[in-house]
Amino acid sequence: MSLTASKMLSLGTAAPDFNLPDTLGNMISPDNFNDAPALLVIFMCNHCPYVKHILDKLVELIKEYQGKGAAVVGINSNDVSEYPQDSPELMAELSKEKGFTFPYLFDQTQDVAKAYQAACTPDFFLFDKDRKLVYRG
Repeated sequence: MSLTASKMLSLGTAAPDFNLPDTLGNMISPDNFNDAPALLVIFMCNHCPYVKHILDKLVELIKEYQGKGAAVVGINSNDVSEYPQDSPELMAELSKEKGFTFPYLFDQTQDVAKAYQAACTPDFFLFDKDRKLVYRG
C-alpha cells in the first residue's frame, strides 16, 4: 500500500512507549488504554495520498472496532517545515472534519516513529492486551 517499506518491529515486540499531545492538547500514552483488549497504533498524516484514499473507510472501521473495546491512536510524525499541511492545527481540522473518535497525536521529534521503525504512512501496528505486537502492516 505504501511507496516506502517500513522495517517494522518484530512480532511479539512490546509496544514502545510514548507520551504525545493530541489535537486538543491532551498528553496521550499507551497507559491511557490499559483496559482495552487491543491497541491499534496508526502512523498517518494529512497529506499522504494513501491515507486520503482509505481515510473514510478507516474511520468507519475504527468506530466499529472501538465498539468492541479496541483502542486506536493515530500518530503524525511529519516535519511541519517540509509538510505544512501536517501541522497540529490542520490535524485538528481533519480530525473534526472526518469525525475521528480516536486521538490524533503529533510526534514532532519523530522519536516515536523511529521507536516503531515506521517509515511511511499509513503504517499499522496492532498490539494485544499485553501490548505485544500481533500484526504489522
